[in-house]
Amino acid sequence: MIASPFLLYLGRTADALGIKTSRGLAAFRPEDCVGEFRHDDCPLTLGLPRLGMEEAAARGARTLVLGIAGPGGRLPADIVEDAAAALRAGLNVAAGLHERLRDQPLLAALAGERGLQLFDVREPPPNLRVGTGAPRPGRRLLTVGTDCSVGKMYSTLALARAIAARGIPADFRATGQTGILIAGAGVPVDAVVADFISGAIEQLAPERHDGGWDLIEGQGSLFHPSFAGVSLGLLHGAQPEALVLCHEPGRAHMRGLPGRALPDLAECLAANLEAARLTSPDVRAVGICLNSSGLERDDALRLCARTEDRLGLPCTDPHAFGVEAIVDLLLCRAPSRLDTNVSN
Repeated sequence: MIASPFLLYLGRTADALGIKTSRGLAAFRPEDCVGEFRHDDCPLTLGLPRLGMEEAAARGARTLVLGIAGPGGRLPADIVEDAAAALRAGLNVAAGLHERLRDQPLLAALAGERGLQLFDVREPPPNLRVGTGAPRPGRRLLTVGTDCSVGKMYSTLALARAIAARGIPADFRATGQTGILIAGAGVPVDAVVADFISGAIEQLAPERHDGGWDLIEGQGSLFHPSFAGVSLGLLHGAQPEALVLCHEPGRAHMRGLPGRALPDLAECLAANLEAARLTSPDVRAVGICLNSSGLERDDALRLCARTEDRLGLPCTDPHAFGVEAIVDLLLCRAPSRLDTNVSN
């Protein structure tokens, strides 16, 4: 378990999506976050106290969380130096990047000298098995997306909390670095060898017999050339009873791919349903979640209403408006109009 409280790292990041891990911890574990570390040229803030390493340690912080995500999950030299400063101040360091903290000689030496820990969150569990697709008991929902970083984790957490609030067992199953840091456990699916992705998710959400739900955090998009493989493995391993499609209105292009447009919502949902049927023939769509943070409230409500009318599914922004309508449909098992249309 990663020692809290946390100092959240923003560094020099200017991309709001690039700090999604720090932002997620600030939103879902605020009681464990004492402040943020950012350089003078960083234009972003989480609204937390801006602290230096030693100041954070004096206020009780135990771990610096490198809550940033850039292309390829690299660990550049300036971030290594900031991590070294944290270790010198007596803080552990955690990161979810593909490059491992422990592979940095400076950080490994400092941690060893000071009796501190380096936490590499993007570390798949040992002894993963190849997936089988064999039917297994349990109720499972998977979030899918039109693109990367469109709100799948937020939506999955919101759904898990809403179901649990109705007295039904519900577990959030994390598959990315942010979700794992929030939940304290999970499988970093984008670090799993491709042959084992579906098997890893079968292990993450095994059979259950208590009538409860596993809410599985989606990754990537079937329509993103860089990450569609991870998305497909998740669909097959999750063996979901239900899908929720996540989308951020107003994106000019797929994340990291200028010139490549996002898919139409209906087209994207139909493709995900078709792919999921390999291991879950009766899968159904139960809702659309929009990240409407770039819209005014009234505009967001109107867009949700139009989307509901067009797709025949409840549509909401989980953060702004809640997910109760989606949970109502999920639990009543009523077929949606889109399911009927896609199967015809």
